[in-house]
Amino acid sequence: MRLDPIAAPSPARTLGLPALALGATVLVAMGLALIAGADPLATLGLIARGAAGSKFALLETLNRATPLIFTGLAISVAFRARLWNIGAEAQLYAGALVTVVIGTQLGLPGPLALPLMALGAVLAGALVLLGPVLLKTRLGVDEVVTTLLLNFIMALFISYLLEGPLKDPMGMGWPKSPALPRDARLPRIVEGLRLHWGFGLALLSALAVWVMQTRTTLGYEIRATGLNAEAARFAGIPVGRVLVKTALISGGLAALAGFSEVAGLKGNLTADLSPGFGYTGIVVAMLALLHPLGVVVSALFVAGVFVGADSMSRAAGVPTYIADILLATALLFMVLAILLTKVRVVRG
Repeated sequence: MRLDPIAAPSPARTLGLPALALGATVLVAMGLALIAGADPLATLGLIARGAAGSKFALLETLNRATPLIFTGLAISVAFRARLWNIGAEAQLYAGALVTVVIGTQLGLPGPLALPLMALGAVLAGALVLLGPVLLKTRLGVDEVVTTLLLNFIMALFISYLLEGPLKDPMGMGWPKSPALPRDARLPRIVEGLRLHWGFGLALLSALAVWVMQTRTTLGYEIRATGLNAEAARFAGIPVGRVLVKTALISGGLAALAGFSEVAGLKGNLTADLSPGFGYTGIVVAMLALLHPLGVVVSALFVAGVFVGADSMSRAAGVPTYIADILLATALLFMVLAILLTKVRVVRG
């Protein structure tokens, strides 16, 4: 058996195999529900209703998807240039930290504080990823290792700050930062519910990334660098500078997830602000085949699975861990589908 490359995959192959991967994921979910002693079809129905069966459920899904759109975009931009950014979690927390510092320490009015918090978050996330990319371009250090380790460094740094300089004196001993003033918070899209305008910012970011990748010189350079860095360098593309620009964009997008969670949802910084949004962003980006508009759809799907699984667990008594297995299975099937769109298995 050998793998032969396919020069020009057909549209049916390009679209059909990922669709088949999602179908196989649904079958696995039904099998897991059966093993757990529940009705497979009823379990899928409960997940769907829990994710979008009511106005409250739908808005909760959109709310959960907001940080995943930002981290999915961050990963898709970086991976498109073959810059393996595994540190979106660190960049998210950097953005959240700067958001809290600007919002609570400078005493600025809301109309001025919000844009400064967003800009500060973007710069913080960009700088967090700048170090690993410079180590990669100047010294050849593997960015997978450096970005992954930065996640743990940032987590420990945040814990130190929340137990020390940033600890809320009115927090009754809990390790959390002071809350943002009310006028320094993102307004709600629907009054009385949790969905905020961070979701609108996420949609605008996805559109901006799509325009950048398809309509600008930088987007062309990023794609060329990702396809073949040596050929891009031979053609005159400054690969090192392209990777630095890619890192700044990717880190800034991941940091906006931290900004939106603090300014739009939580109001303060805690050590458990993110339940793994940075890592889940990798799944989101891969399910979207690194397409920025596809990231929105993928993030909604992943968020729906998590929100629906919570509701399903309460109604059917099936463990919520089925959502984690479901997403891991979807990622494995999608990676296999992507591989088979580019190569065919030949006997001989």
